[in-house]
Amino acid sequence: MVEGSKPEQKTEPVSTPNAEQKAVAIKDSSQSGTMPRVVASGQGTFAEQILQIAWANGIRVREDADLVEVLSAIDIDSEIPIEAFAAVAEILAYVYRANAGQIPIDELKENNR
Repeated sequence: MVEGSKPEQKTEPVSTPNAEQKAVAIKDSSQSGTMPRVVASGQGTFAEQILQIAWANGIRVREDADLVEVLSAIDIDSEIPIEAFAAVAEILAYVYRANAGQIPIDELKENNR
């Protein structure tokens, strides 16, 4: 999950959606041998809904305004373009390390919403 257009890191969901906020959800498909895909994308209230679903399901959320701009232009269920793959791979590696307990809790609190 990637989101952008928010200047500060927050640890809890915001109560009033920012009309400029964007969020994109990606699904790692590496086990099936395909590139990760965009599975949800939205702005404003839709972005807030994507984030709420992620938080409710314990999905890690990272803020990256530049990447969310690139990914939000991609059609739903489309593969991540090769140009964005390095940034997406970095986020997926972070999530794998976090899920394996290899990232200090303080860093998780800073980066996970």
